[in-house]
Amino acid sequence: MFSDRFFFGKENREGGIQISPDTLYSEEQGYGFVTDSNIPKDENLRIPDLCNNYVLPSCYVDEKVMDIMQDEQGCYIDSAAVCRTLSAEEGRLIPLYFRVNVPRSGNYTVKLKAYGSGEVLVFGATRRLMFKGQLKNGENEISVVQNVCDIIPRGITTVRNRRSIDLTILGADVKLSELEISICSCPTLYICGDSTVTDQSAEMPYSPGTSYSGWGQMLPVHFPMKLAVSNHAHSGQTTDSFRSEGHYSIIQACIKPGDYIMFQFAHNDQKLDYLKAYEGYYERLKEYIKEARQYGAYPIIITPLARNTWKADGSGYNDLLEEYAEACFKLGTQMNVPIIDLHKFSMEEILRDGLESSKRFYFPKDYTHTNDYGAFKMAGYIADEIKNFKKASSNNPYARLAEMVTKNETSWTVDTIPVVPELPERYKKGENKEKSAQIILERPDDSLLRAEALDMVIKTAKFFPTNVFNDLYDDIVGHEWFAGAVQCAYQNGIIPEGMIENKLFRPEEPINLEDFMCFLMGAYMSRKGLPIEKKCSFDKDTKDYSIKYIRAAVSLGLLKDGANLASCIKRKNAFDLCNSLNL
Repeated sequence: MFSDRFFFGKENREGGIQISPDTLYSEEQGYGFVTDSNIPKDENLRIPDLCNNYVLPSCYVDEKVMDIMQDEQGCYIDSAAVCRTLSAEEGRLIPLYFRVNVPRSGNYTVKLKAYGSGEVLVFGATRRLMFKGQLKNGENEISVVQNVCDIIPRGITTVRNRRSIDLTILGADVKLSELEISICSCPTLYICGDSTVTDQSAEMPYSPGTSYSGWGQMLPVHFPMKLAVSNHAHSGQTTDSFRSEGHYSIIQACIKPGDYIMFQFAHNDQKLDYLKAYEGYYERLKEYIKEARQYGAYPIIITPLARNTWKADGSGYNDLLEEYAEACFKLGTQMNVPIIDLHKFSMEEILRDGLESSKRFYFPKDYTHTNDYGAFKMAGYIADEIKNFKKASSNNPYARLAEMVTKNETSWTVDTIPVVPELPERYKKGENKEKSAQIILERPDDSLLRAEALDMVIKTAKFFPTNVFNDLYDDIVGHEWFAGAVQCAYQNGIIPEGMIENKLFRPEEPINLEDFMCFLMGAYMSRKGLPIEKKCSFDKDTKDYSIKYIRAAVSLGLLKDGANLASCIKRKNAFDLCNSLNL
C-alpha cells in the first residue's frame, strides 16, 4: 500500500525522505516544493486548476516571492519579509507549497506536523481549505483527508489527469516539520455547480478578502478525517453544460455506492430560455438525482447562493433567483431529496447587513461571487444544515453523513470592505523587467472581435483573467470562453460605461479602432494613469465616452492624423499597437 513520509528540519532523520529548501518538485522525482523557480519550467505547474490554485501576478514574475527558509524545526516562508521586499500590502501571506505524486485517484490521509504560533491555514489541491485553526507553542499535529481526482481545467476542453497531493500552508509564523501521506478508504462527497461553488484561484501575496472563493472549496474543513470532498463545480456552468462539457462524466467514472453528491446551479441557467426554473432547469436536476441513486449515491440539493443585488430605485432587495430556489423545493419534495436552503440563508444575511456592509463577504466590485470570508460563512451554514440530518433514523444514510461533520468553530470574519490594493509605484512605472505582451497572434488579417479585443488587452496589461462572470451584460453567459476576460476588464475599469447600450456588449461583433483604443487606453490608465489631456484633431469625430482615451492615444503616439476611427481593426494591427506599449 502506498505511503510516503518526509522530514523538513535541518537534522537528518531515519524512516523518511529528508527535504531541504532546494528540494524542488519535478515529475521525475515525484515530490518537492513548488516555487517561482520551477513553475515556469513545467506547463502543468502553470495551470492553476492542476496545482494549488495560487497565481503570481505578472508584475512580480522577476521577484523571488516563494523564498523558502529552513531551521531545526522545519521549512517556512517569512511572509512579512517578502511583502516588505515587494512593497506589498502588510499582512498578506506567501504560500508554502509542497507536492507529492500518488499512484492513483482516490482518497488519501495527510498527516503533518507544524511548529509556530497564531492562525494557520492548510489548503489542499485547487485551494480547498482542509484545516483552519490556532497553533499552540511546540509541535502541532494536523490530520486531514484529501481527494485526488481528474479535472477539466478552465480554458481547456479535455480531461487532465491529476495524480498528486498538493499541500499549501499559510501563516505568519508556521514551519512545516513532517508530512506523511497514505491511501485511505472513506466516503466521498462530490459537488456539482457553478462559479459560486467552484475552487477559485487566489493571487499571491494572499489575502482572504481579495480572493475569489466558492463555498465548495471551504466545505472540506468541516470533514477533516471522516469524508473526502471532491469539488467538480466549474465557473459558468449550467445544469446542461456541466454534463455536455464533460465535468459530470468525471464524477460518473468515480462515484460509488455510499458516496454523496450535491447540486447547486441557477446563476447561469437563468440567462437561457430553455433552462427556465420549472422547465429545463427542473428537468435536468431531476435527471441528475435519478442517476445518483442508480449509482447507489445519495443526492442533496442546494438552493442557489443569493446575489447582493438591490433595486435601482433603492426600494429594497432584488431577488433574482427566487423562482429557481422554489423549483428546488418542488423537486426535493417530489423526489424526497434533502434540501439545504442556502438561498434563504444568504439572502437573510444580505438583508441584515444591507447593500454596503454585505460587500465584506464578496470579492471587490462583485455582487455574485464571495471572497474567502463569504465562502467560509456559506460553507459553515451548509455544514450546520448537514448536522441537522441526524434527526433522521439512525440507519438513514443522511444521518450517517451528519455524524461525519466536525464543525470548525474558528470564526473568520472581516469588519471592513476589502479593496484590491494598488500596485506598488515601481511596477506602475514599468520598472519590473517583464516587457513582452503575453499574446499570440493568429489569423492576422481577420477583423478583431470585441471579446477578442478585451482578451488581447488584458494580457497586454498583464492582468490575470478571472474565471467568474457577474452577469454584467445580457448577451454573455458565464461558460463562454471570454466571460472571464470581460469580468476582469470591468473590474479594472477598462470598459467605458457609455460604450454599453441596453446591457449588450456585442462580444462577437468586429471592433472599430475607436473602441479598441478605449480598451487599450483603459488598461494603460489602470496600470499607469493617462497623460495630461490635450485637445487633438480627432475631437470632433469621437464619442463622448471615448474622447479622453483618443486624446491619450494621440499623446502616446498610437494614433496619427487621418486615422479612420470608425474602421474595423485587423488582428495584426491590434497586436502591433499592444506591443508598442510598455505595460
